[in-house]
Amino acid sequence: MNFLDGSLFPENQDKLVITAAPYGPEWIPSDFPEDIPVTMDAQIQKAVDCYNAGATVLHLHVRELDGKGSKKLSKFNELIAGVRKAVPDMIIQVGGSISFAPENDGAAAKWLSDDTRHMLAELDPKPDQVTVTVNTSQMNVTEQMESEDIAGTSMAEAENFRAYSNMVVPSTPSFFEEHVRRLTKAGIQSAFQFYNINSFETVERLMRRGVYKGPLVCNWVAIGGGMDQPTIYSLANFLRAIPDGTMLTVESSMRNVLPINMMGIAMGLHVRCGIEDNLWNQSRTAKMSTVKQIEQLVRISREFGREIATGKEARKICKVGVFYETVEESLAANGFAPNPKGRQQGFLRKAA
Repeated sequence: MNFLDGSLFPENQDKLVITAAPYGPEWIPSDFPEDIPVTMDAQIQKAVDCYNAGATVLHLHVRELDGKGSKKLSKFNELIAGVRKAVPDMIIQVGGSISFAPENDGAAAKWLSDDTRHMLAELDPKPDQVTVTVNTSQMNVTEQMESEDIAGTSMAEAENFRAYSNMVVPSTPSFFEEHVRRLTKAGIQSAFQFYNINSFETVERLMRRGVYKGPLVCNWVAIGGGMDQPTIYSLANFLRAIPDGTMLTVESSMRNVLPINMMGIAMGLHVRCGIEDNLWNQSRTAKMSTVKQIEQLVRISREFGREIATGKEARKICKVGVFYETVEESLAANGFAPNPKGRQQGFLRKAA
């Protein structure tokens, strides 16, 4: 990505797209009862509140009435339908870490592990985006947290802390290539989660081989623990690698969220916030709701002189629903150099 003269001026930047992550599946309702919705109506209302505050992308997870994260396809369908009706212009992005569970004993025998993850392509109504990880990686979400960040929450319990610190994101080529194909066939945009240069380079090769032919919409995930580090050096190194047509959202954890988002706002990138990422104000004197976090970013962005995208504008910036016919068209639209001529392109794994 190039930063030419005037790149930091707001008139030369897209309006800001804010992703809200308000459902916080790693927390239980008692961790922040004022801001963790449990009933279906409350979960839908949370999306409405985030949209009204200025967020135009909803990172969606679902809870059961007992407060636990849902693995039921039917519950996701219900929430997506409710959000679509309540805020039709909001971009619905389903978190791709979910593995659906069979809802009755008769279905259990025919469900294989990857099949449950591929069912994200079968959501109805379909979301606009599903997040896609590439390359199996450690995801120790606790590494950049301080003890005060989780004191008094369920995350501080020894068993839970151990589980989250040892978390791994499984994503082998046999999974993510098939997953991207199924999402594309369903008309759902793959929203790639990039942990470092390596994960980006894998997706570039997918695009050069024609496995994915669409806009490069992605998150730079800077939470440490196997993901990238929340520093200006890591971000700058990543930005040097990606093409100019990339729609990039920056993402971090706890009190790193605000400074990383401020860097992103200043550079014309896009931002994500919400209790899935952070519970606190910057002085850690009080917990901060997702809506308050959105309102803070809206205010800061306008101080930079950068306006906030509407739902329709965000859809245009994210190129929701856009796919390309050929590899060459896809590479050109995203700002990649064309494939070299006269040589085989990944012939051992070339897409059919």
